[in-house]
Amino acid sequence: MDRIDTKLLNLLQQDASRTNVALADEVGLSPSSCLRRIQRLTKSGIIDRIVAVLNPAKAGRGIKALVSVELKLHGEPHMRRFLKAAAAEEAVSHAYAVTGATDVVLMLRLRDMEEFEGLCDRLFADETNVARFFTMMIIRTAKEETAIRL
Repeated sequence: MDRIDTKLLNLLQQDASRTNVALADEVGLSPSSCLRRIQRLTKSGIIDRIVAVLNPAKAGRGIKALVSVELKLHGEPHMRRFLKAAAAEEAVSHAYAVTGATDVVLMLRLRDMEEFEGLCDRLFADETNVARFFTMMIIRTAKEETAIRL
């Protein structure tokens, strides 16, 4: 990856709706050379996918919460089972297996507290493998980036 690749990736992270011609102009390449670079970056896996980033509140999911989860039973099969169940939940936007005192951290984007209550019943009820969970409702966001600094 060279300087031009880095510049292209930064431009795409800022606004992936730019035309190939506009991108080529900004990095000083011909449109065909620019397109070949983007195709190479995609084929190599550096560009994972191109998506639209929505405003959660305007999309009806204005409540944000972080949940830390401690599992009763540990080990890969138990972790995999819980993460699969969490990933199937519409309100779960991020699900991470983590190190430390907690086993899993979930980021939720909720419509309302009823949705949260239903999610709690499905993921954290007595018959699940959850020992305890702690919920932190987000009251203010200071920074939330999708871009990776290069």
